[in-house]
Amino acid sequence: MKLHLETYGQGLPLVMVHGWAMHTGIWRSFARRLAAHYHVYCVDLPGHGLSRHCEQFSLPRICESLAQQLPKQPYVWLGWSLGGMVAVEMARLFPDRVSAIALLASNPCFVGKADWPGIKESVLDSFAEQLSLDCQATLLRFLSLQINGLENFKALSKTMKAAVRETDTPAQHILQQGLTMLKNEDLRPALRDLKMPIAAIFGNRDSLVPVSVGPALQALNPSITVNVMSNAAHAPFLSHETDLLDLITDFVN
Repeated sequence: MKLHLETYGQGLPLVMVHGWAMHTGIWRSFARRLAAHYHVYCVDLPGHGLSRHCEQFSLPRICESLAQQLPKQPYVWLGWSLGGMVAVEMARLFPDRVSAIALLASNPCFVGKADWPGIKESVLDSFAEQLSLDCQATLLRFLSLQINGLENFKALSKTMKAAVRETDTPAQHILQQGLTMLKNEDLRPALRDLKMPIAAIFGNRDSLVPVSVGPALQALNPSITVNVMSNAAHAPFLSHETDLLDLITDFVN
C-alpha cells in the first residue's frame, strides 16, 4: 500500500499518526510548528486522505506499510487516538524503528473493562450502525465529540470540517474496520512490556478517552509519563497548540 507522506523541518525524526477517519490535514498546522524542532513525517494511514488504496485496515498491515515506506531509522512516534495504537504496535513489531512514543488522547484498550477505563462498547456500536445509514452525518457527529464542551467549539468545528473536506471520505469498509479495531484491540500487554520512553497526554474534558486512563497506564507500566491538559478535549493540537508543543518538546528533549 502506497502511503501519502508529508515531511517538514529537520533534526530528530518524528512520525505523526492521525486518528480514526482523519488524515494529515487535520494537524498540518501543528506539524509545521513541531518542524521548528524536528524532522516531521506526517502520514496518511491506508485508505485515508491521499493514501487511497486499502482492502484490509488492520494494525499489522498498517505497520508493515509504515516500515516499508519510511526511511530505516528510529523515530519518535506521536500517535493521536487510534494513531496511538499504531505507535504501540510499531514498537512491538518493529522495535528498531521506535525510539520513543507520545500517546495523545489515546488508549491501548478503548472499550472500558471491569479493570480498565474506557468508553462504552455501545458508543462504537452506534457509530458502526450509523455509518451504514449516513456516513457523512456520522463523521460530523464524531468530530463534534472530539471538541465537545470547549468554549471555542464553533471555530474548532469549522477548522476540523475544512480539514476533513480536503480529501474524499474513507471508504465505508475502512471506517467500519477502524471501528472494529477500536472495539476489539487490547494492546495493554504490549504496552506493559515496552522499554522505550513513553508519554501519555490527555485532555481533562475528553469524552472519548477518560483521564482515568492515565493512572491505569502508570500502574501497567510505571515508566510512562502522564500529563493532563486543563480544559482540553480530544484534539488539543487544535485547541491548545502551544501548551501541547511544550509538553512534546519537553518529553522528547
